[in-house]
Amino acid sequence: MIPDHSASIPLLKKLTLEVAEGSSAGKDTLFFIWGTGNRTHRDTLLVRDGQYTWHIPDRVFPLNVFQGVRMPAGETLTGPVSREDTQNSFSLKRTYTVLTSQGHMDISEADHFSLLDNHNLLRLDLSLTFGDQHRKYKYLFKKEGYREAYAVKLSDDWKLNSDLDVQVLLLSMQGLVNRDAPRLYFIYPEGWDFRFTGSLMQYLTTSKYFTFKPLQSLRKTFTLFRDDLKGYIIWDKERPVTLDVAFTLAGLKDAIVISEDLLPLVEGSDLPLVADLRKMFTGMSNPEIYRWVFERYRKECSPDMLVWLGGETGNVRKPGIADWGVMNRAFFADLSTEEKDTTEYEVSREIFSSYQPLSILYGWHVYGKDKERDYVKLASRYGLRVEGLHTLPNISFVHHIPLDKDFSFHNNHSAEAGKKYKPEKKVYISCVQTDCLGLGAWNQPGRGEIPYAWEVTMNWYHIAPVLLEYFYSQATPRDYFIGSLSGPGYIYPKAVPDTLLPALLDSAWSLMQALDLNVFEIMDYSQGATLEGNTDLTKKVIDTYYKHMPGSIGFINGYAPAFTFTVKNKVPLISYDYYLDPGRSIEEAINDIHDLAGLNPIRPYFLLMHVRQWNNIDKVVKILQGLGNDYETVPLDIFLKMAGERPTFREYFLKTEQK
Repeated sequence: MIPDHSASIPLLKKLTLEVAEGSSAGKDTLFFIWGTGNRTHRDTLLVRDGQYTWHIPDRVFPLNVFQGVRMPAGETLTGPVSREDTQNSFSLKRTYTVLTSQGHMDISEADHFSLLDNHNLLRLDLSLTFGDQHRKYKYLFKKEGYREAYAVKLSDDWKLNSDLDVQVLLLSMQGLVNRDAPRLYFIYPEGWDFRFTGSLMQYLTTSKYFTFKPLQSLRKTFTLFRDDLKGYIIWDKERPVTLDVAFTLAGLKDAIVISEDLLPLVEGSDLPLVADLRKMFTGMSNPEIYRWVFERYRKECSPDMLVWLGGETGNVRKPGIADWGVMNRAFFADLSTEEKDTTEYEVSREIFSSYQPLSILYGWHVYGKDKERDYVKLASRYGLRVEGLHTLPNISFVHHIPLDKDFSFHNNHSAEAGKKYKPEKKVYISCVQTDCLGLGAWNQPGRGEIPYAWEVTMNWYHIAPVLLEYFYSQATPRDYFIGSLSGPGYIYPKAVPDTLLPALLDSAWSLMQALDLNVFEIMDYSQGATLEGNTDLTKKVIDTYYKHMPGSIGFINGYAPAFTFTVKNKVPLISYDYYLDPGRSIEEAINDIHDLAGLNPIRPYFLLMHVRQWNNIDKVVKILQGLGNDYETVPLDIFLKMAGERPTFREYFLKTEQK
C-alpha cells in the first residue's frame, strides 16, 4: 500500500494485498495482510467461478481497531464477484454482521479493484453501508519491486585528503547500477549547489510512487550492488588528474573507482582489478595525460556528450555529474580553456573540436585555471551546448523516470493572446531569477508573492523531464518560466559560427514549444564580462533569433546590465538595467532603482531586473514595496507586451563583429 495515496489505518498502518493464481481457470486467492511483524491481521478470500468464499479468522475490525466494532469470528461468507469487460478490474460484494456495544449491525461492503499504470498499480475502492451511513475508503497499491530504490545520504566532506574517495566510489557505482533503471539515489548535503535533492526525493515518493530504502554503510552498499560491477580502478590521490581518467575508464569497463585507502573494501570480494593508475603517468604532464587517454579511448566513448569535471580546485572536488558521465561512457577532463594557457588550451580545443555540433558539454570550467566565459566561448566555437554545473546531481537516476501520461507543460501566461497592453506613465519593473532552476531561491520563502520569472534549463526536457515536471507542478500562478540560456543549453551566440547558429536556435525553439515558453533569454560574455568586456549583441545575431524563434513575444539580454535594445513588429528585445547583487542592502537597492528612474525620465520606463540566485524573494518583495506608487511590478510577458506597444528605449546594437 502507498500510504500517501491511501486511507490511514490506525495502529496497523500498513496493508499488503497478495494475489495467488490458482491452478484451475477462474480460481484465485486474495490475501489482505493488515499490519506487519507481530502485529498482523490476515484476511483470505477464495475467488472461484464468479463466487468468493471468505473465512473470518478473528474479531479484529482492521479498518479501524480503535473503534468498538467486533467481527463475527469463525463465520464463512460467500458472495458474487463481477468482472468488467476490460479484464483490468473486478468487484465483489459482501454482507456481514458486526457486534457493537448496542448489539449488532449489518454491513454491506463493496470492493472494487482496478489495475493501473500497465498493471504496476492497483486501486481498491472500498465502501461500507450500514443503517443510513455510507463510508468510502481508497487504497492504492504498487506491485512488489516496482519503483523500489535505495538512498544514500552523502557527507559534506569533499576533500582529497579526507572523504572524497568515498564520494568518488559511490558516484562511479551510481552511474553503473542506474544504467538500466533508477536504483540508487543520493541525498546531497544542505549547502550543495542544487538544493532540491531532498524535496525531489519526497516528490518522487508522493507523486511517482517510489519507495526508498536507506543504506547507511559503504560496505552494505558495495555488497548490495556487487553483481553490477565488473571490476575496480585505483586512482592516485597524489595526482587528481587520474580521477578524470578513472571516471572515463569506469564507464567503459563497468568498474568502480577507488583509492588505495579503500582497497580493503574490495579485497576478498573476487572483484577484479581493471586498472591501477598509481605511478602510471610518471613523467607526463596533465595535458600529455589527457591527450594520451583521449587518443586511446575517444572512439569508445560517447559520441555526443563530454564531461568537464571542473569546479573546485586545490584540496576539494565536487564531481556530482560523474554518475551521468559514467552511465553514458563519456570522456572526462578538466583542462584550462583560456588561450594564454597555451598547452592546456590546445588539448581542450582538440577535444572540443572532435565532437559534432549540438553535442552536450556537461560539467563546468576549472575555477583555479580559467573563467566561465573562456569555457563557454570555446564550446560555442564548435557549436557545443553547455549543461552546467559539475555538481548537477542524480541525473543517472531521474533520467529513467517518464512524465505522467496526463502531464503536459503549462506555463503561467499572464498576457492574453491578441490583447493590447497600453502602459501608463510610470516605471514598470519585472524580475528574473538568475542561474536557472534548482539553484538558490526556488525553495526559499516568498515565492508566489510577486510576479517572478525563472530561467528554465531546457535540455532537461530530454535528459530528465521529471525534473521539469517537479518544478512546473510546484509553480504558483505568479511563477513564469522563460527559455534560456542563449540556445538549447548555454552558448555565446557571437562566438558560434554563422553556419551553426541557426540549427542551435531551431533546437532551442523546439524545446520552447514543448515547454510552453514564449520569452527567451540571451547572454554573451564571449567579448568579456561586465566591466572589461562587451556583453551586447550585433544586429546579425539578433536578426537570427527573431527569424528562428518566430513565436516569441520578446527577448531579454544580459546578466549584469547590458545596452542592446530593439523592437520588431511589437516584439521587443530588452537588456537588463539592474542586477541585484546579494551584498546590496534593501535600502541601497531602493536608492539604486530611484536613481535609474531619475536617469530615465521618459514614462513609461521599462526596468528589467536580474536577481542573483542567492537573494531570496522576501528581500526582493521588500525592495519593491519600498519604491513608491509610481512603480509597478508586472509579469514579464505583460512587461514585454507593453514595451512592444510603446518602446521608450533607444535602439542599440553592437556594431563590431568578433568570433
